[in-house]
Amino acid sequence: MLHLRMISPPDVTDKVMSVLAADPGVTHVTLARGVAVEPAGDLVQADVAREAANDVLADLTSLGITHSGGITLGPVETVLSDAGERAITEAPGDPTDAVVWEELLNQVHEESSLNSTFVAFLTIACLLAAVGVATDSPVTIVGAMVVGPEFGPLAAFAVGLVRRDFRLARRSAFALAIGFPVAMLFTLAATLAWEQFGWIDLAGIEDIKNVDFIYEVGPFSLVVALLAGGAGMLSLVTAKSAALIGVFISVTTVPAAGFAVVAATMGEWHIAFMSAGQLAVNLAGIVVAGVIVLEMRPRAGSEGGPIARFKQWIGMRSLVG
Repeated sequence: MLHLRMISPPDVTDKVMSVLAADPGVTHVTLARGVAVEPAGDLVQADVAREAANDVLADLTSLGITHSGGITLGPVETVLSDAGERAITEAPGDPTDAVVWEELLNQVHEESSLNSTFVAFLTIACLLAAVGVATDSPVTIVGAMVVGPEFGPLAAFAVGLVRRDFRLARRSAFALAIGFPVAMLFTLAATLAWEQFGWIDLAGIEDIKNVDFIYEVGPFSLVVALLAGGAGMLSLVTAKSAALIGVFISVTTVPAAGFAVVAATMGEWHIAFMSAGQLAVNLAGIVVAGVIVLEMRPRAGSEGGPIARFKQWIGMRSLVG
């Protein structure tokens, strides 16, 4: 469930209470009139089943609460209440299938902006990837995968496409289009310096055995990108953060960027272009998978996603039988 907290202008509070009372997925409603100070108004709180949240938020937003008051939404970890169980049961759909769009948009909005923190993490990840290539170290490559922040803008880009929020999609694309070249330029400078120190040589690049998978583009490159992108989007919409770590380790985005830089400085243009191709395949695969996952999720007011509808069909068939 989700906890809904609102500051409502006194002249709108009765309408707010009507909206909450009309939805079976809302419970634990409380009202404290006149206690809100900034902005001034009434404090209204309620618990909402995830699958009912989109409709409730849409109705509340239509009352102008976001302009004259405020709405906050957060997860409820544990609910010990018969009323809460009834709300979850009576709300249409399955809570694990529900995408609370405002929650998802807020999450990806923060991760889709081009800022110094994003560029710093991406640069560090590319530098780690370059070191991993130079030392033929899979462990360092995995570290670069985990540090890389690129999944945030990719997820935001997929959300922007599905929601037709092209401003969000453009901002995400801009973050990637600027972030990767800047990170690769820093990596280029560092790699040239390492070559001057004799830390990297052509023989070392030719003899790598443990990290050559980075630039070897094949059918499984796309398969892994699609699977990782799907798992990553599912982890976002279901708040399964642990799954994201597996996604970071699966995709060859940042390592491919780092490998391309190192190969280019050594004059290995064939490997550099293959690494760039690996990067492009992984970026595209993650976005495509994210769009597919979001398109398969239930919409606001629907009775659930494909799985929920299949369960409903099975139940009807058993009754008929």
